[in-house]
This record gives sequence, C-alpha cells and structure tokens, in this order.
Amino acid sequence: MQKAIDAHFHIWRQKDQPWLVGPMVPRIFGPYEPIRRDYPITEFLEDQKGSGVEKAVYVQTNWAKEDFEKEVAFLQETAQETGWPHAIVGYADMTVDDVRPQIDRLMKYKLLRGVRMQLHWHETPAFRFAASADQVIDPKVRKNVARLEDYGLSFDLQLFPAQMKDGLTLVGENPQTNFILTHAGMLTGMEPETIEAWKVGLHTLSAAPNFYAKLSGLGTFVHRNDPELIAYIVDNAIAILGSDRLMFGSNFPIEKLWTSHAELIKAHRAAVARHGAKAEADIFWNTAAKVYRPV
Repeated sequence: MQKAIDAHFHIWRQKDQPWLVGPMVPRIFGPYEPIRRDYPITEFLEDQKGSGVEKAVYVQTNWAKEDFEKEVAFLQETAQETGWPHAIVGYADMTVDDVRPQIDRLMKYKLLRGVRMQLHWHETPAFRFAASADQVIDPKVRKNVARLEDYGLSFDLQLFPAQMKDGLTLVGENPQTNFILTHAGMLTGMEPETIEAWKVGLHTLSAAPNFYAKLSGLGTFVHRNDPELIAYIVDNAIAILGSDRLMFGSNFPIEKLWTSHAELIKAHRAAVARHGAKAEADIFWNTAAKVYRPV
C-alpha cells in the first residue's frame, strides 16, 4: 500500500467553534448535527486506522477570529502530546490593513506551514462564505497575501470556478508563494455547463507553476462517498494539472457525515491507481510532502 499524507483534516472542541455551538444553518455539506460535538485527535486516529496515512495536515476550522492564535496553539500542543498533526494551516484575516502582526504571533508555532481564509462565493446563498465574489482580488487581501512570502508560508485558496480567473491574478502576482486549491475547485454538480466551468477554471489556474490542488471534500455537494464522481474528478484533475500538483485530503470529520474513512480512501486509491505508481506516489505523498513539509 502506498503510504499517505492526509493533506486536509480537522479536529476540534465544540466550545471553540461558534458555528458548532450556534443554531444549525444551511451549509454546503448539508445537515451536520452528528458533528456538533467534540472531534478529538484520538477519534481521528481511530477513524483512519489501517488506512496507510502516516502524516496529516490540519486545516483551520473557523474559530472566532480573535482566537486565531489559540487555534494554532491548541494544535501545536496536540502535536506535542500525540505526535499528530505534522503540519498546521492556521487562520489569518487578510482583510485587515496589515496582517503581519497576526502572522508574527503565529510564527512561534513550529508546525505552522500556511494560512487559509476562505474566499469562496457562489450565487447560491448556502454556498457563500466570502463577502463578495471578487474578495479574492480585494486590494487589502492582495497586499496581505503578498506578505506571506516573507514568512515562507503557503495560502490555502478556496474558490468556486467563476472566481478562478481572479484567483489566477492573486496566484500569479505571488510566484514565490505556494497556493493550494481546496476541494479540487468545488465541482457543485454534473450539469454540462457546471463541468465545463470547472474544467476551464482549473485550466486557468494551471498557468501558475506555484499552484496546487487538493483532492479533498469531493462529497461536499452530493453528501455521499461516490467512487464514480471521485474517479471523474481525479481523471480530469490529473489531465489538467498533472499528478505532481495534486494531493489527497480526507476532509474528516466533515466527510464522516456520510462515509467512513476506510471507504473514502478506498475510493480515492482506486481512482488514482488507474494512473500508475507515479501518480499514487505524487498524490498520496510527494506533493503534500513538498508543499507542506510535514515533520
């Protein structure tokens, strides 16, 4: 079995998550009552037992904005106690006048490798997160993302296809910073026009050599583990980007709403295996190892 790095997973304490404490609201992944609770590292390790996952990258989970440092501190402490995670993607508010004071506070945590601020916007209200569709090229966002180069940090980029042209502007003007597209660009459906927009978006972003993508969250819009859909996304992502710019992520525990970790990674392994040993090594290990440098 090809060893794996899980390049996108979460853990949390419910008390730290305003969205898990407040009332249920429509979200892109549907009803989420089963995860309105603590999800500790011990449960994640049990969920992925026997999967071949040897390292994992934690990605921020929308703590209250003012608690951005507390989140990274919690993960660093968890790693010191358990050996997991092996890299951290924290949060920083890219809409402020100068993000550097926030980044300065985060840099003392040795597992920090990047930041994510979700910039995705969609015409469907339940799919929206950003304040506007063009927030990705807001002058303050652009100025602050440009500052990541000085810290050697990457940026997890979360966009829908309609935003990817603007996304290329942000990625292209920061050639020394690695950008990682979350959830393979969030294909929302299999209608021909939706698929075409997604493919065009990936082609657009592929022009930047510092651009990567995660094969994660592929059940987000269908709310199930769908091996055929996973294979379709894998096939097209490899065709457009090449396996050396792709990496696997479980998106647990969100995907736990509808599947087990074992069935999820089984579907991903089957889809990637059709492309040969190099693709397997790239997607399950090499790309994430290069981009996130897990310990």
